[in-house]
Amino acid sequence: MPICIECRFPVNTLYTSYSKADDRTLGKGVRLTQCPRCKRFADKYVEHDFVVLFIDLVLIKPQVYRHLLFNRLGREDDRFERSIIRLGILLLLFDVYLTWARIEKAGAPLSADAQTQSAPLPPLSTHPLLLQYLFFLILCLLSTLAFHLPIRFLCSHPPSWLRSDRQGHHVKLLPYYPKPTAISTAIIVSSCTKLFPILLIVWDYDLPSAASAVSWAVIVNNVAAVEILMDCGFMRAGFLVLVGAVCRTIVGWLVLSVVGLQDRSWGLDGVGILAESAEMGIKLVAQMVNQ
Repeated sequence: MPICIECRFPVNTLYTSYSKADDRTLGKGVRLTQCPRCKRFADKYVEHDFVVLFIDLVLIKPQVYRHLLFNRLGREDDRFERSIIRLGILLLLFDVYLTWARIEKAGAPLSADAQTQSAPLPPLSTHPLLLQYLFFLILCLLSTLAFHLPIRFLCSHPPSWLRSDRQGHHVKLLPYYPKPTAISTAIIVSSCTKLFPILLIVWDYDLPSAASAVSWAVIVNNVAAVEILMDCGFMRAGFLVLVGAVCRTIVGWLVLSVVGLQDRSWGLDGVGILAESAEMGIKLVAQMVNQ
């Protein structure tokens, strides 16, 4: 059932069509439903185009996340929409390019003198480009799964020792959510910020600093999306995203260590800021335990 994006109150319909001859995307022939609780439009984004949605996603507006996660992409059978599958594939392929570029940048010599004194190239660089691409594709795929699966499992099947006595609807550290596909959908939608570096290819920019900024933006959006979806508070949402980031870091380091690139794993998405996030994660856990 759709909800009001302002107050989360369930509504029967989001709009009423009174003229099928007009195009709904142009805002013609549509009367928006008024929420019976807050008296505002239940979903104003019904009339907005993709550009407005994307801008509000970047601005982390809760209303646009509720519109996408509940009213447009939400399904009762807990399956992925085709558009989310396509977006996930696009993000994965783009992540392959970013990871490959960051690792090469991390191992590049700083000057011509350093190039003559550099260490021998790792075994991966001696293989054809196709094999290198397949390796980074597997690396990004495993890292993505390592990020999604722990969050899905902890929310849909929380450990019994973490359950609270409040009718089983919440746990001490983790929120309970019975639809893991919706969680992955929220993470994928909030990861659209990864596409920002493609706008920078026309300029000469510092890749590590840009990668760090994008990584922080993606993590902030992930936390916001998880919190908006489950209404669990930023502390618990931040803890879940931190667990996923730690698992992704470990898997990425293990895969890179197979080809001798573990010393460059700090160039991966989310890995370079893990050390800075560790202290924040400890504080989050301490605050949630004391609640």
